[in-house]
Amino acid sequence: MKLLFAASECAPFFKSGGLGDVIGALPKELAKKGHEVGVVLPYFKRLIPERYKKKIKDLAQFEIEMNWRKQYVGIKHLKQDGVNYYFIDNEFYFNREALYGYGDDAERFAYFQLAAIEMLEVIDYIPDVFHVNDWQTAVIPVLLKDKYAWKERLRNIKTVLTIHNLMFQGTFDQYVLGDLFGIGYAAFHEYGLKDENDEVNYLKGGIYYSDLLTTVSPTYAQEIQQPEFGMGLDEDIRRVNYKLVGLLNGIDYDIYDPEKDKTIPATFTKKDLSGKMENKLKLQEQVGLPVDEDTALIGVVTRLDEQKGIQLILDSLHELMNFRNVQIVLLGTGKSYYEDAFRYFTSRYPNKFKGIIDFDIDLAQLIYAGADMFLMPSGFEPCGLSQMNSMRYGTLPIVHETGGLADTVRAYNHVTVEGTGFSFYDFNAETLLAIIDQALIVYYDFPEQWEQLVTQAMSEDNSWEQAADAYVEQYKHLLE
Repeated sequence: MKLLFAASECAPFFKSGGLGDVIGALPKELAKKGHEVGVVLPYFKRLIPERYKKKIKDLAQFEIEMNWRKQYVGIKHLKQDGVNYYFIDNEFYFNREALYGYGDDAERFAYFQLAAIEMLEVIDYIPDVFHVNDWQTAVIPVLLKDKYAWKERLRNIKTVLTIHNLMFQGTFDQYVLGDLFGIGYAAFHEYGLKDENDEVNYLKGGIYYSDLLTTVSPTYAQEIQQPEFGMGLDEDIRRVNYKLVGLLNGIDYDIYDPEKDKTIPATFTKKDLSGKMENKLKLQEQVGLPVDEDTALIGVVTRLDEQKGIQLILDSLHELMNFRNVQIVLLGTGKSYYEDAFRYFTSRYPNKFKGIIDFDIDLAQLIYAGADMFLMPSGFEPCGLSQMNSMRYGTLPIVHETGGLADTVRAYNHVTVEGTGFSFYDFNAETLLAIIDQALIVYYDFPEQWEQLVTQAMSEDNSWEQAADAYVEQYKHLLE
């Protein structure tokens, strides 16, 4: 098959979260399976590491019309890991310090989507399947069926929209229809771009106009059809659930490999865990906790936001610090009041808690490799990658049973010793404390069971090789 992905971020070039990881890994895996794969991205010049920038070559340039004005489009190209990466270059829109968060984001990503479609004939890359991701590219299926329906070469392209996080929808004033996309009101209706406030909702348009709608875990696909998780679009998603599929993400086994990882002090395998203990001691030393191989060490790598269940952690901390034999290291950035709260706990309990308010990829890797447990009590989690990363390194996750966390972590069973981690359902601090206590009991009182759980967690197959097969099946159904 000939496949093309469109997204606003992609590792290793630039990313802000899980979307970047997925677009960095899935196309690469599909190329390994023999498919012709392209990825179209904005050219975020300031964010791309120099080593990649040197390899990127100019391919084409042209202009597109955005209503009354013409805009320059430069196409740059890089072939890597069997994937053709096409970067859309326009310094006015993309030569900035960050990916998102600007007052003209509606225009920036309208431009990107128009340029991504107009690029197809210019570079002669007409895909069988055009796979778009989140609101920044969700209008592409609308445009292909509306604005570009007259173009014979583009008419038969099948479209897939993946929702990575329904919280972000791209909602803007109606002016974007004519002023940015150069379209009328044909797609502005209840079963298209129009939302309940009479605004243009980029994501909603894609939900209705795409040929296939996917999200990043089976449980999340069910959850977003309910008002509690549907972010105002649950009725729309229920309406099109005949084309909705939940497909679990994977993690990149080339990056997350405890046997070959050069970023951690000591490599290890499930048959020889001695290196894991070395990583634990190094982690304690590096963050300034007492170096003690016997004390249970809990790691947290997260965005400091309500979605991630941060309040539950805060509500549990005094109890954990005063009445449990445990150390906690937390790495993350986010809302300032959460950052301040964790700074307070660091100063209050310096021998038991370290809150590191930073974005540090190498330290995150060391936490995955060196902690005994990984705490991830998200209120909702479309898929989640951190719990899979931690299992890969034998760090047992403690998770809230929601979305991809429920689909990837098998709860510990004391009788059969089945499981790959610990999970809780009721979303409150008391339940979280109870499940942490359960994990600590196994850790301290049943060390043989603990080691068995570690081995089971490391044996799970959360690779993209398996996940990519599920996407291939869906693409085949579409094209049949």
